[in-house]
Amino acid sequence: MNSRERVLAALNFQPVDRLPKDLGGMRSTGISAFSYQALRRALNLPFKPTRVHDTGQMLALPHPDVLDALGCDVVIVEGDNLTNAYEQPGRWHDYDFNGRIPGGQVSNPAAYRTLPDGTIVQGAAALMPPGAYVFNEEHAGQLLVLDGDLPRPDLREVRRNLEASLLTDAQIRELRDTCRRVREASDRAVFLWGPLCMGLCIHGYGGLAVFPMLCLEDPDFIRELHALHLEYALRNARALLPEIRDYVDIIGTDADDWGNQQSLMASPATFRDLFLPYRREHVAEIHRLAPRCKTFLHSCGALYGLLDLIMATGTDILNPVQWPAGGHTPREWKDKVRGRMALWGGGVDSQHTLPIGTVVDVEREVARTVAVLAEDSGYVFANIHNLLAEIPPEKIIALYRAAEKT
Repeated sequence: MNSRERVLAALNFQPVDRLPKDLGGMRSTGISAFSYQALRRALNLPFKPTRVHDTGQMLALPHPDVLDALGCDVVIVEGDNLTNAYEQPGRWHDYDFNGRIPGGQVSNPAAYRTLPDGTIVQGAAALMPPGAYVFNEEHAGQLLVLDGDLPRPDLREVRRNLEASLLTDAQIRELRDTCRRVREASDRAVFLWGPLCMGLCIHGYGGLAVFPMLCLEDPDFIRELHALHLEYALRNARALLPEIRDYVDIIGTDADDWGNQQSLMASPATFRDLFLPYRREHVAEIHRLAPRCKTFLHSCGALYGLLDLIMATGTDILNPVQWPAGGHTPREWKDKVRGRMALWGGGVDSQHTLPIGTVVDVEREVARTVAVLAEDSGYVFANIHNLLAEIPPEKIIALYRAAEKT
């Protein structure tokens, strides 16, 4: 099997010649820009610039030689035509984050400035102090409001913003040409992330401090809001998918984090009444327009109690499979979705075993976990979310090597 055949066989619950693996196929399976060069050196690969494609999370875009060395089977395409399937030298410009990422590159160095104390400012309010590895904002950009009415978006403004986000004919042509070139440049599975995400999130307008309460307080308003998002998501899908469906394999439909460390952020009833109908129609239209392509939902945390409802949307793949949250085992997760929805991620406990355990601890847990999650196929290996800056390269290599042996 080549990489694309391997991934698609797994997603169709068919036998594979080896476990399919991912690093950086989307923005929650990546690696910190601060640890990327150490990984390259540990893999005995020559220096190549650290291309920071997600500067909010400070993620490096993996080069194909890293994917080769770790046996990874997926490449990314984003709505702005970013990809790692081939070189795009014109879009990258040197910026080393005040000397902290030698050889670093970004798409727009003018987006950053450095304060006298070494803090880097991105945009208006995102800060990365010396010693930090990601940008942050006051209250993480989600102020908790307990006085007065809950803030809510103006639906007229929402419609204007959604109208402005519709893909133009020129954007569709350019993205079609990019996807075609990616298809020709690589035999890896092609993951489209971004342009067909619907934007329905429990951490949506106002953030987790506000939106779940607004769902309870005014469900009719949420229905109107979500109907707007669905309307424009369907328009984008109908315009784009006929042009690219022969060139992509996995389509991201949203990043919607419903779980925390112990439980859900909102009730299953809220998901069933205010999210499921819109997600189901969105996924069904993608499947109608591109029957061969698989739909992918990213949702973090203790989701076990929501798995049946997520499957009811028709979603093909769930990520990141954060089984350590909520007290359920990999076996319980696998048994719940077996043969009905593929799992992508979940390879190791990324908050305990990976940062605190030894290399041997990592290898043992990966072997145990993958043996369960890969039963009856329907599984693509990755870490639970991104590989953070603190993770040394020997653990990253052990992570992927152990998966390869399983």
